[in-house]
Amino acid sequence: MVTWNNLDTLSSFKELLNVERVNLAEAMSGENGAERVRKYSVPMAEGLAYNFGAKQVDDKVLNALAKLAEEAQLTEKYEALYNGEMINTGEKRLVLHQLTRGQLGEAVVADGVDKRAFYVEQQTKIAEFANKVHAGEITNAAGEKFTTVVQIGIGGSDLGPRAMYLALENWAKANDTFKMRAEFISNVDPDDAAGVLNRIDVAHSIFVLVSKSGTTLETLTNESFVKDALEKAGLDPSKHMIAVTSETSPLAKSDDYLAAFFMDDYIGGRYSSTSAVGGAVLSLAFGPEVFARFLEGAAAEDVLAKEKDLLKNPAMLDALIGVYERNVLGYQNTAVLPYSQALSRFPAHLQQLDMESNGKSVNRFGEPVDYPTGPVIFGEPGTNGQHSFYQLLHQGTDIVPLQFVGFKSNQAGMDVVIQGSTSQQKLCANVAAQIVAFACGKDDENRNKKFEGGRPSSIIIGDQLTPESLGALLSHFENKVMFQGFVWNLNSFDQEGVQLGKVLAKRVLAHETDGALKVYSDLLNI
Repeated sequence: MVTWNNLDTLSSFKELLNVERVNLAEAMSGENGAERVRKYSVPMAEGLAYNFGAKQVDDKVLNALAKLAEEAQLTEKYEALYNGEMINTGEKRLVLHQLTRGQLGEAVVADGVDKRAFYVEQQTKIAEFANKVHAGEITNAAGEKFTTVVQIGIGGSDLGPRAMYLALENWAKANDTFKMRAEFISNVDPDDAAGVLNRIDVAHSIFVLVSKSGTTLETLTNESFVKDALEKAGLDPSKHMIAVTSETSPLAKSDDYLAAFFMDDYIGGRYSSTSAVGGAVLSLAFGPEVFARFLEGAAAEDVLAKEKDLLKNPAMLDALIGVYERNVLGYQNTAVLPYSQALSRFPAHLQQLDMESNGKSVNRFGEPVDYPTGPVIFGEPGTNGQHSFYQLLHQGTDIVPLQFVGFKSNQAGMDVVIQGSTSQQKLCANVAAQIVAFACGKDDENRNKKFEGGRPSSIIIGDQLTPESLGALLSHFENKVMFQGFVWNLNSFDQEGVQLGKVLAKRVLAHETDGALKVYSDLLNI
C-alpha cells in the first residue's frame, strides 16, 4: 500500500543526514577522478547516458539514497500514477502525460473513455491533417500551400513546444524532413504578436490556437490580434486557424477554425509537449513521422523510470541527488547548461516544468512543510554562458549544482577545422574542461585568481540530438521532477501560485481597484 509522508519523517532521510560528506575536489583529482567518471555513469534510452562522476556523492551516499527511494515508495507511486490513480490531489485529477506516448501499465479509463486510445486518436487526426497540408490538399483561399505555422499559446502551450521545435529545426533541415517554418506568439505584450506578424507572410500561414479552457486571456487576446491582421489583409481567419483545446471548451465545435484537436484535464500545460499541444505544431513543422519518433524516445525513457534499482533508473537517481543537494547540502539553485545551440530554449522550459511543479511550501494535504523544496532553475547554452554568469558559478559565494547536456556530433553536418580542431570539438572540449574546473578548482597565491572547486555537476551525453534522444531527454526531466515531488510529498501537478495575479489583473482591467493596486494602475496609465 502506498503511503504519503513528509521527507523529514522518513528514517532513511535522517540516516542520509549523517552520511559522511564527499570532498569533491579531492575525489575528482588525478586517477581517482578518472575512476569516478568511468564508474558513475548510468545508461539512458536512445543512446544517452547520465554521468554523475562530478557530483558530491559516493557509494555510501548512493546506498542511503537507495534506502530513501525504497522508503518513500518512489517506483510504487510512479506505478500508481501511470495506472490512473488520482495523483493531482489539488485539482482531483489523474496525471496522464506518459499515456500520450505509450502504455506503461493497466488500461486507464476516465470519463468512460480509454485514455490511451483517446490520445492515439488525436495524434492520428493531427497526422492526417498535417499530411493534407503538406500535400496541398488543405490550402489557403487562393489554393496555395501554407508555408508557415504559428502557435498562439502561453506557459506550457508555448515553452515546451517552442523548445522542442528549436531543438529539431536544424536536424530536420539536415535530414530533409523540414516541412514548414514555425513561429510562436505567447506574450500579451502587443509587440510580441506584431513582431511575428511583421516577419511572416500571413496569406501562407496557418495559426494554431492552444487553450485547454478556451478562455485564457492572453491567448484569446493574441488570437484577436491575429484575426485582425488577417482581416486587414483581406483574408478569412477561419480558413487560417486551427484549435487545440478540450472537448468541452467553446472552441471545440466552432466554425472559426479549420479543425480542432483535443487535450484533457489530465495533462498539465508544462507536461503537454507530447500531447496535441506539441503534436500539432511539430507535426506541421517536421511531419508526423518525426513527431512519432519524438514520442518513441520519451516512451523508452518512461520505461526506465519503472526500475526499482536506483542505478538503473537515471531519472530517479538524478532526482535523489538533487534532493540530497537541496535538503542535506543546502544548495538553493540548479543551473541547466546545454552545450547545444539547438537546446537554447530548453532551460526556459525546465524553469516552468520544475519551478511550477515543485515550487510549493505545503504538502499534498495542504499542510506546511518544514524543509526546502524545489530549487531555482536557470540556464543558457554553452559556450555563451561561460561569457556571462559562469563567473559567479566558479567564484561566487554560493555553490550552484550544474546539469550539463552535451552531444558528440552536431545536427547540421556542417563544420570547419580551425587551429587543428573542429567547432564541435571545441564545444565538447569546453564542456569537459568546465566540469573538471568546477570540481577541482585551482590554487593560486593571488586570491582573485583562486578557484575553490568543489562545485558539483552531472552531464547527460549523447551521440546526436535527434527526435528520439530529444524525447528521452524531455522524459528524463519530467520524471526527475515527478520523483522529487514524491520525495517532498508535494502535489507537482497543480499551480495555484499563478492564479492570484490573474484575479488581480482582472480587477485592474475592470477598474475595481483601491489602495496600492489603484496607485500602480494609475502609474501605468491603465
